[in-house]
Amino acid sequence: MDRLPDQLRPGLRLVFVGTAASERSAATGHYYAHPGNRFWRTLHAVGLTPRLYQPQEFPALLSLGIGFTDLCKLGAGMDHVALKAGVDLAGFADKIRHYRPATVAFTSKKAASLFYARPTSAIALGRQPEQHHFPTTFVLASPSGAASGAWTLEPWRELAAHVAGDRV
Repeated sequence: MDRLPDQLRPGLRLVFVGTAASERSAATGHYYAHPGNRFWRTLHAVGLTPRLYQPQEFPALLSLGIGFTDLCKLGAGMDHVALKAGVDLAGFADKIRHYRPATVAFTSKKAASLFYARPTSAIALGRQPEQHHFPTTFVLASPSGAASGAWTLEPWRELAAHVAGDRV
């Protein structure tokens, strides 16, 4: 059973992609549920949501054209623990091709490194080079409190400008 259910439907404007659910998210069934996680505050701060949402409200973001999934649907916890449950890259790519969101945003360099099969040190934050038959893709600084040393709001602002239709 998935730790967190996908929140996907055809034609979303944006899908956030994490590595795996945190222990707190798996326990509550809510994406980005840890109080130290910047995700919900950041969405509102950069203008992706009209108000500050709480983790338990994540299904409501579908009405804003925003969805959620993870690369590892069976594991939970810190990446070095959660990812032992396996990553389904082919399944992820199939979901994205099926639902066809306009934009995909990896919520960490680790998630992007798994998808691109490159070390995190080779992953740049921000908009990624276009890939044939894949949506516009961004890599964001991880909103996790555990990643505070690498935090920057800039790629989140770049994403928000792109989603709003501004040229980036």
